[in-house]
Amino acid sequence: MLLLGMVVGVANATPATDVPDQQLKRADAIKTADHGAFLKILQQLDQNAADLPIDEQWKLRYLNAWQFAFDGNYPRATSSLRTIVEQAPDKALRLRAIGTLINILGFGHRYEEAFIQLNQLSELLPQITDKEARYAAMADVAQFLIIARQYEQAVEYADQMMKSVPEGMNECRAVYFKLHALFHGKMVRLSQGQLQEGVDLCMSANESLLANAMRTDMATLEIEQGRPAEAVRLLEEHYAEVQGYEYPALMQYFNVLLAKGYYRLGDLAKSRRYALATIASAVENEISEPLGQAYDLLYRIESQQGHATEALAYHEKYMAADKGYLTDVSAGALAYQAVKQQVQTKKNEVDTLNRQNQILQLQRELDHKAMETSRLYIALLLTVLVSAGFWLLRTKRSQLRFKRLATQDSLTHICSRQHFVDEAEQVLRQAARTTRSVSLVLMDLDHFKLVNDTHGHVIGDLVLKRAVAACQQHLRRNELFGRLGGEEFAILFPESTAAQAQERSERIRQAIAATPLWGETRHVVISASFGVACTDRSGYELRQLMIDADNALYRAKRDGRNRVIYGDDMDAAELEANALREAAPRERLADLPH
Repeated sequence: MLLLGMVVGVANATPATDVPDQQLKRADAIKTADHGAFLKILQQLDQNAADLPIDEQWKLRYLNAWQFAFDGNYPRATSSLRTIVEQAPDKALRLRAIGTLINILGFGHRYEEAFIQLNQLSELLPQITDKEARYAAMADVAQFLIIARQYEQAVEYADQMMKSVPEGMNECRAVYFKLHALFHGKMVRLSQGQLQEGVDLCMSANESLLANAMRTDMATLEIEQGRPAEAVRLLEEHYAEVQGYEYPALMQYFNVLLAKGYYRLGDLAKSRRYALATIASAVENEISEPLGQAYDLLYRIESQQGHATEALAYHEKYMAADKGYLTDVSAGALAYQAVKQQVQTKKNEVDTLNRQNQILQLQRELDHKAMETSRLYIALLLTVLVSAGFWLLRTKRSQLRFKRLATQDSLTHICSRQHFVDEAEQVLRQAARTTRSVSLVLMDLDHFKLVNDTHGHVIGDLVLKRAVAACQQHLRRNELFGRLGGEEFAILFPESTAAQAQERSERIRQAIAATPLWGETRHVVISASFGVACTDRSGYELRQLMIDADNALYRAKRDGRNRVIYGDDMDAAELEANALREAAPRERLADLPH
């Protein structure tokens, strides 16, 4: 995700003069359009900051805070912005500072705090009449919602921006946020032509940074549609320009997409170079999707070249980065729902207090009325209180229900990956204390990508549901069943030997193969491959069990699919040698849909 900031002015505005107020406006207008010139103006203003009027000193402080964030120095940016929010006399400037602060908190994965600040921004927004400041605030909100993966809400704010573009500006920024949210939220299927129109619009506004950000979406689409050469050509053409921004976040996306493109083209040397560049350009301690993708590519490259030690090291880093990214996705969704519930609860509590105050006032008035009438009013007011209590109870139940849903996969309603991992680790810890055998089975639906490509994602989703239903008929209540991502699933059999797990897996395999499904044009055959690992050989660490089961699953795929393989069927050295000889690695178990 990219911190693109918000311009308040026109990118090709009148050149800066010696008047500080005009210099501030000019700098604000060209932050992203001409970042080099922006830095020069900022340096000039900082040299004479003490001589500026108070209101201009606050504006300069905001621009410096924005630059800290652009450089990735989030702690310093956050401190400066909080000071502006709390002390700046100009409400419009405070609004802009809150917007930038929200984005920084989003980048720092402090989602709950960011959503709380978003509520503060929403309360302040109606008080601001400055159209440019309001437009900037809506842009900050749209960008943060994309960071938090609340794509539908981001599109709504982008649409509001399009209806209120300040005079002298075009729709570049609003169009960028809308297209970016639609593309990553997969709400509609965008074409290259639509993305190119957005690029052209931003180039006409001299917003090359935004244009290049949209080009990353174009390159992603080219790779997804099997045209890696076009993606590489587009990215290489603008690579030097993006390097000139000195903006790590955008550079990461360019590097990882080039690594993907060259990997698809079979140029492993260039793919490796750009994957390493992705890691080098990463902001320290920041979780990002490109970082995990780069480690995955390096793992695949080292595996193909027979470098077992290096491949294992990159695989472990990939698993850690991917787990961090998926945890961050869940954290964003949970924070959004949690704050939403908190706001609703607070509103209900305020409404309840208001009603209680009304009751007290009415009770005083009822002292002057007849007893029969007063009883009627009290009964009505008690009904109101009961209703308020009911709504508070309903809100609490909604919170509990959401927490339960967070542990389930949204499509198949079995364990989510994170919930499966947490529960499996707990089962293994208990089993280790009593030395009971536990077996882990990894299951992968065969040729699932072909089903999606041939019959569409609707039939693909139905295949997943039918396969899960077939499995559940052969599972007991105490056995864990989870979706790791895509078409890959995991089953944990407590108190089960390897032989028992193989037998159970064979019955499940047969049940899946016997499950009929008709597509739009022809009969769809469902089958699955299974890899089995057991604590008798692999020990009680979930990571080792996953690796051994994954290796067994790989062999099942290689030997013809639709079969069950246990890790003891061959020794570890032979398994590793076979894996390294394979030219094209299979889809990894952690390649989850985002």
